Amino acid sequence: MSDLNSLIQPDRGQAARTIHLIDAKGWDAWLNAQPPRVRTAVAAQKLAPTPYTSATLPGDGPEDWSVVSVVANVDKLSPWCLARLSETLPEGSYRVEGGEPGPALYGWLCAQYKFDRYKKKDDKAQGPRVLLTGDPARIDEAVRLAKVTYKLRDWINTGANDFGPADVEAAAAEIAKTYGATLTVTKGAEIEKGYGMIWAVGKAAGKGRDPRLIEIEWGNPDHPRVAIVGKGVCFDSGGLDIKPASGMRLMKKDMGGAAHALAIAELVMSARLPIRLHMLVPAVENSINGEATRPGDVMRSRKGTTVENSNTDAEGRLILGDAFTKAGENSPELMINFATLTGAARVALGTDLQALFSNNDTLASEILAAGETEADPIWRLPLYDPYKDMLKSDVADMVNAAEAPWGGALTAALFLKEFVPDKAEWAHLDIFCWQGSPKPGRPKGADAAGLRAVWKVLKDRYAG
Repeated sequence: MSDLNSLIQPDRGQAARTIHLIDAKGWDAWLNAQPPRVRTAVAAQKLAPTPYTSATLPGDGPEDWSVVSVVANVDKLSPWCLARLSETLPEGSYRVEGGEPGPALYGWLCAQYKFDRYKKKDDKAQGPRVLLTGDPARIDEAVRLAKVTYKLRDWINTGANDFGPADVEAAAAEIAKTYGATLTVTKGAEIEKGYGMIWAVGKAAGKGRDPRLIEIEWGNPDHPRVAIVGKGVCFDSGGLDIKPASGMRLMKKDMGGAAHALAIAELVMSARLPIRLHMLVPAVENSINGEATRPGDVMRSRKGTTVENSNTDAEGRLILGDAFTKAGENSPELMINFATLTGAARVALGTDLQALFSNNDTLASEILAAGETEADPIWRLPLYDPYKDMLKSDVADMVNAAEAPWGGALTAALFLKEFVPDKAEWAHLDIFCWQGSPKPGRPKGADAAGLRAVWKVLKDRYAG
């Protein structure tokens, strides 16, 4: 991980290049006020009032230059408005003219992320770009968020051969040790006996990649109890209902929910938020061998509900159901889960919008508002109870996947709802957490989805 603390520095008047920010509404006035050499440079670089475009501007001396960048709105900067500059500018220090970068500090940091675990070292790599701010109180929070984003991206980008259930456990152990939290890992005979759905999904993975439930507990037991749950399917073959090659290509990212849960746990503990944190990650690999769960097999969940496996590729909701039941044994007042759960959510909303389901309108409104504030887009979908009939089984209490080809994200959420703790406010985020093509500050590959919105809700509720 880069030394993120060095990439944002308090502005004490040190030498730095200037970044001029303009938007479409101020473009003409700004351009008309520039000297001829600047207008010539702008024209030569074909700069237009389009967000994320920029140009280098000449100064009075041969070594004197600055940069102008077009943003959507100079009065309301987004986290990503300076990100392309952070990716492309020469190494050195920079300051925004006449204002503060504010939320763009986060994007500045995220733009310098690179996943190079499997690549030869690049001796010609670009040096650090440092952004100065006259609002140093923002630095710690921007760095805290960027650090967990870097970790989250690394975990999801790593091949499943190097990030299986045991590696998720190791990541949780490191975080727990750093913050003095309690780590509990349940596996082997205890999983088989007490967590029937986790066992059914993960039992075919083989030695060393066996299923487990990873828990972190932290904080004062007298503080409000909050459960954060993440789907940890480290690779999803689909099981005996095997995926085609195209559907399996990105399944190293099926533990994206676990990565988000670990990231939220670290944010809570590093900020010392006054809650009693209970993070749960059921970590499995959905593989195939002679022990694999078959379509039509019936599982007994930790709750006691029996579930007929109507589709072995609908495994995430199974492991989450057992984790929800465990979380409920401690009566949390709030439970939030992250899961790369359904392709149906992507069909409905695409890859940028994350699907939200909730049993509480106030909580849902808080998350949606936070998503708007943080430029972390989320859209609420309904928990439409009449669709529960689609989960009826002829031989068990329910099936895990409806046979109907519609409403898949909704029926998956309704399945999860059956295991939500009594009286808990609950939010389920069905996330994608992957950039299919690069955007400023967000390279192709893994990315956070809904993380900043949920973190803002937790801070607003509990920070005081």
